[in-house]
Amino acid sequence: MNKKRWIALLAAAILLAISLVINSAFTILQSDFTSGFDDWTGTEQTALSEHVVEPGNGSNRIAVLNVDGAIQDTGEASLFSAAGYNHDLFMEQLQAIKEDSSVKGVVLKVNSPGGGVVESAQIHDKIKEIQDETGKPLYVSMGAIAASGGYYIAAPAEKIFVSEETLTGSIGVIMQSVNYGELAERYGVNFVTIKSGPYKDIMSPTREMTDDERALLQEMLDSSYEEFVDVIEEGRDMTEAEVKEYADGRIMNGRQAVEANLADDFGFEEDVIQAMQDDFDLAGGEVFEYGASENWSSLFAMKAGSFFGMDMETKFISDMLSQNSGPRMMYLYGEN
Repeated sequence: MNKKRWIALLAAAILLAISLVINSAFTILQSDFTSGFDDWTGTEQTALSEHVVEPGNGSNRIAVLNVDGAIQDTGEASLFSAAGYNHDLFMEQLQAIKEDSSVKGVVLKVNSPGGGVVESAQIHDKIKEIQDETGKPLYVSMGAIAASGGYYIAAPAEKIFVSEETLTGSIGVIMQSVNYGELAERYGVNFVTIKSGPYKDIMSPTREMTDDERALLQEMLDSSYEEFVDVIEEGRDMTEAEVKEYADGRIMNGRQAVEANLADDFGFEEDVIQAMQDDFDLAGGEVFEYGASENWSSLFAMKAGSFFGMDMETKFISDMLSQNSGPRMMYLYGEN
């Protein structure tokens, strides 16, 4: 390992240590402050805040929600990465919409390549719950990309709007790992594995996968794929054959999505809001977005990379140090 790599590894380790200290300290301080404030006011505080997009009637409101980035439950941002999609926070926003009687309609902005199978299903099921139990309509405004899991969560919408340049589709499931066994062998690295059963190290990065293992995983992926197809069948009122004509993993643009009945019309966010106001007699009502205050850790994260001059190699090493997740099924377009 050359000098540059040693420096990168050391810098990443230092950043990880600082991140752990900051996150722990902020959690303790935030907990003490929130607890004290609640005791003083006699109320329970929430992380949600509202930002008015268009002022208007407060009893006939449209809520605008954002799914921006990979749909994964990764928790709060660490020192290495600024805050992105926060799954717990988004689920909290959906629950707030369900309980808020002043919210008469929802516009969901999706700019995501997809993400985890479980997280996508949680969002989809919560949206269906809101629609079924409250009757509140939901329109989707797709951004630059709304693929795979990004489409999965959009499927229940009453209407889906795209731009002609939107990348969508990629209907399917993927599971990936890296096999570096041959490379390690070339450098004299040996791996010792002790396991309780023949499949315990399935998808191990140190050896080739067996046919039996591949068949087991393929069965799992096929099941999740069929669930994806069922979601689109129900949400888009299409037959299984109609969905599967396009559910082969292909990516498509907005024009192709409309032609395939996977989207309804063209328009940007303002057009989608206007369409909901017109369709559900909500003109003159307030339009707002949910937001949440950044903590000190996420604010520090935005400056950490530039402060330490983190290059791509350092970032790669730091990601390896801060993430420890095995292969899993994903509704995802692009790199895993």
